[in-house]
Amino acid sequence: MRYKLLQEGDIQVCVIRHPRTFLSKILTSKFLRRWEPHHLTLADNSVASATPTGYMENSISYSAIEDVQLLSWENAPKYCLQLTIPGGTVLLQAANSYLRDQWFHSLQWKKKIYKYKKVLSNPSRWEVVLKEIRTLVDMALTSPLQDDSIHQAPLEIVSKLLSENNNLTTQDHESIIVAIAPLLENNHPPPDLCEFFCKHCRERPRSMVVIEVFTPVVQRILKHNMDFGKCPRLRLFTQEYILSLNELNAGMEVVKKFIHSMHGPTGQCPHPRVLPNLVAVCLAAIYSCYEEFINSRDNSPSLKEIRNGCQQQCDRKPNLPLRLLHTSPDLVSQEATLTESRLKPVIVTSNEIHVEVERNNTANQKMTAGVGNDSEPNLIDCLMVSPTCSTISIELSPQADRILGCYVEILKMLSDYDDWRPALASLLQPIPFPKEALAHEKFTKELKYVIQRFAEDPRQEVHSCLLSVRAGKDGWFQLYSPGGVACDDDGELFASMVHILMGSCYKTKKFLLSLAENKLGPCMLLALRGNQTMVEILCLMLEYNIIDNNDTQLQIISTLESTDVGKRMYEQLCERQRELKELQRKGGPTRLTLPSKSTDADLARLLSSGSFGNLENLSLAFTNVTSACAEHLIKLPSLKQLNLWSTQFGDAGLRLLSEHLTMLQVLNLCETPVTDAGLLALSSMKSLCSLNMNSTKLSADTYEDLK
Repeated sequence: MRYKLLQEGDIQVCVIRHPRTFLSKILTSKFLRRWEPHHLTLADNSVASATPTGYMENSISYSAIEDVQLLSWENAPKYCLQLTIPGGTVLLQAANSYLRDQWFHSLQWKKKIYKYKKVLSNPSRWEVVLKEIRTLVDMALTSPLQDDSIHQAPLEIVSKLLSENNNLTTQDHESIIVAIAPLLENNHPPPDLCEFFCKHCRERPRSMVVIEVFTPVVQRILKHNMDFGKCPRLRLFTQEYILSLNELNAGMEVVKKFIHSMHGPTGQCPHPRVLPNLVAVCLAAIYSCYEEFINSRDNSPSLKEIRNGCQQQCDRKPNLPLRLLHTSPDLVSQEATLTESRLKPVIVTSNEIHVEVERNNTANQKMTAGVGNDSEPNLIDCLMVSPTCSTISIELSPQADRILGCYVEILKMLSDYDDWRPALASLLQPIPFPKEALAHEKFTKELKYVIQRFAEDPRQEVHSCLLSVRAGKDGWFQLYSPGGVACDDDGELFASMVHILMGSCYKTKKFLLSLAENKLGPCMLLALRGNQTMVEILCLMLEYNIIDNNDTQLQIISTLESTDVGKRMYEQLCERQRELKELQRKGGPTRLTLPSKSTDADLARLLSSGSFGNLENLSLAFTNVTSACAEHLIKLPSLKQLNLWSTQFGDAGLRLLSEHLTMLQVLNLCETPVTDAGLLALSSMKSLCSLNMNSTKLSADTYEDLK
């Protein structure tokens, strides 16, 4: 039978009077609220009397209790405990046997725990101490009491013992760790004990104690910990444990086996906390590698000073001197026409960091956009201004380099698990690494494998995390694009990201507009090198009239005609454009109704068979068309009325219609699977005057927004 541990003040009794001792309020309790004569008696059977308050005025400490016994003699009062104290004895009577036993085991535990605290606070011989620790652990494991403090109290006693005695040998350390190991199977180690474990991992990483004792402890931490912020030493201990595994002969193979053991043999990891905890450990470890550079920011030149060329006098410490150098001919762009307007590069040097930034007129325009406020540009923004000229090299210490290599490799391992990849992509989408890490070539080169895994994943929830988490912030898509600080492959990863995003992105036109505004140069460069994805992007920009500037259009056409694949796709585009112009010139029917049960393929064949430039009213009611037919519907420039009653036309197609069918006036979506996410896109259709949304998943809030 299990009992709950009584806490301080859990037994309230009345005043008693004794010929030799005056006792009052021994142990406060929720079980005995008021005094009754049979509840408390003295050894000589004299009954105590109550005070006006009904309680005792002084308390008896647990350490003063010499013995606790259950009354077992014949005709003894029912459910009584006998407490032996200096000067006499006290009888406590409970309401039932369960409550009596609960008091008995609790008082026994308190009495023994105070004894062990006293014995282990002043150790004399370590053989005796080790024996007492083992006895203490056995007592905690066999106690019938059920409470967190039953196991935590011995751990805290041992933790205090270790923190106050620094002259222990390695053998003593390992003996104590082995002795308390049974308590760690179901309990997190206290903070001081975590520090002791960390020290052991650093000093003896190849010890068998690390493998045999620490492994289940770390596994429990990763499976059950909810917040490392409340106990950061648990995270530090996990970090040191993984590093000690990396020190073994097999190195990363041992770490890989450990990660696999945390995931489990099945396709789905049964422990939802493992991945967030592992990522938190990795992020903290990687941050610690660059902590020296992060802490030196206060003494390093500000980014505003880098931007302004450090013309003003600064009063910084001399360990980071500034030097203005002449522009190197190797750094000057061959396409620059106004070389005299270039600013000189600014080089910021220290013992371990080297930053070189060169700015041209375009950079000045970008930088001066924020003039007038005191905010400084982001370091990554500064470096992205002219990536061919900007370099940053960080020399890490051997220890930091070892930590970085280990934990980046763990991130790679995590990205290899299909069930972990969506959550990992979501955790890394805000780019939680320090800017020094993103400007470190070795780090971004190693992390590229993880981003590649995100780009190759067919699930939209994964590869959509490559984009920025919100407007105005850079995402992995920007960092690994040509011109980004992390790009080292001439845009191959960028092209694969564009390909997968274009294949799943329902806001195709919006995505193309974003590329035209921010990444048109890289797209043209990759198309010039024959990249088929970028050739398709440029053709779509021309087909959807994304580019307004005639000169830019001519430049895109020249780029397409410079390669065989581009020339072929551009000729196909011109053929389609001629057909479209011919369609608009010849006209066609104004009303069209598709037969019931028609499919997307039927609609495509029908629209490609004749001229429908004048089509204004199209009914697809009770057909089997889906959102895929939207690609054909947006090619009907005169469409004003569209009936999709009882079809499988969904949100993706609805968003596409809202971007292209600007003349649509009447839309029937009755009994379609559209939701609020798609219906909200209709708010941009200014010409829409009639909308039927009966039997849809429309909510009241979206209805108000659409009104």
